[in-house]
Amino acid sequence: MKNHVKNLQTFAVKGKTVFVRVDFNVPFAKDGSISDDNRIVQALPTIIELIRKQARIVLFSHLGKIDYKKTPEEIEKAKAKNDMHKVYLRLKELLPSALPAGYPETEVKFVNATRGEELKNAVEELKNGEVLLMQNTRYEKGESKNDPELSREWAELADAYVMDAFGSAHRAHASTYGVPEILNAENKPTAIGYLVAKEVESLGVCVNPDKHPYIAVLGGFKVSDKIKVIESLLKKCDKILICGAMAYTFLRALGHKTGISPVEEDQLDYAKRTYEEAAGKILLPVDCVIADSFDNPTDIKVVHSQEIPDGYEGMDIGPDTCKLYADEILKAKIVFWNGPCGVFEKEQFQTGTKAVMEACTQSEAFTVIGGGDSAAAAKEFNYADKFSHVSTGGGASLELIENDGHLPGVDIIQDI
Repeated sequence: MKNHVKNLQTFAVKGKTVFVRVDFNVPFAKDGSISDDNRIVQALPTIIELIRKQARIVLFSHLGKIDYKKTPEEIEKAKAKNDMHKVYLRLKELLPSALPAGYPETEVKFVNATRGEELKNAVEELKNGEVLLMQNTRYEKGESKNDPELSREWAELADAYVMDAFGSAHRAHASTYGVPEILNAENKPTAIGYLVAKEVESLGVCVNPDKHPYIAVLGGFKVSDKIKVIESLLKKCDKILICGAMAYTFLRALGHKTGISPVEEDQLDYAKRTYEEAAGKILLPVDCVIADSFDNPTDIKVVHSQEIPDGYEGMDIGPDTCKLYADEILKAKIVFWNGPCGVFEKEQFQTGTKAVMEACTQSEAFTVIGGGDSAAAAKEFNYADKFSHVSTGGGASLELIENDGHLPGVDIIQDI
């Protein structure tokens, strides 16, 4: 792992305009309110440090998705849905109360623009210690394409750059890669923020394990989403415990009956070959909780994982698998977990996911949740604070492991 990033504590930025890439891609409830503000909360230490240093702070982030292949009306509807002003209102509530005693009061502003004179004027009007949140970076079509013209326009407004959006660090976009690349070339300072530093350090334990047994628990829906991380982890781990819907692709590949459980037919050869080459390092469920319907189950039972009958779908790992996996986790020194064990959103199928969390919290291992649904489950069931680290980026945490500690948005930051 690279260790070339400038320490934020020694970052000399008083009076300088610092563009800070944060990850404010927060989830929303049906009523339009923010359902989980953890990503905003996690960014506060870096923002507060820059306030202390009396920088002029410009925050920018993406929010949601905007498909520019759709009609102009649909694009405008997506923009309205993903308006960053809703996040601004929450930030404006959270930041003042998070400031330590003795810190000067700061103003939190919002600019409903992503480029042009309106953005330029808002940046120029900032005073030392003030915070400006820019409108959604994905309002710009060129953001996800790392458009050089867009990157240049943003970079020209900045004296320095801080990368604190771990959840987006695996993407080489204009805001995560193009801007710091330009600033590096101009000899302007760049750094990683406290959130990214914590993520890189904690996940680094899983990238370069120095203790064994090292156990990975991989769930989720598709084997195809986890191919690279499985291959990487097989080189590092002592065992990989497979659960979630992806387990049924492995079971079918080995010739077992999987009923109407989701199976990736195009991944069967890969799953069979990987399982055989792993030579005992991959463990599959020995029993499953199955149901006759996903949406409205009327018959729920436990069966051997190799004999799921027609018309039934696997919904969770069974009690024998819970014990088998818990025993492996309790022996571990390091545990990396990404992907729930079952349909944890439904009360009848939460047991497996809870069993893994309970085993992790009872073990003496360094335990890491690789973001995504696993992190959501840990928070929902009040286990999150019992893990050594809960990542804010599911895709980024997987790619960090896949790529042996490298992410575009982290690697581009240079200590100059």
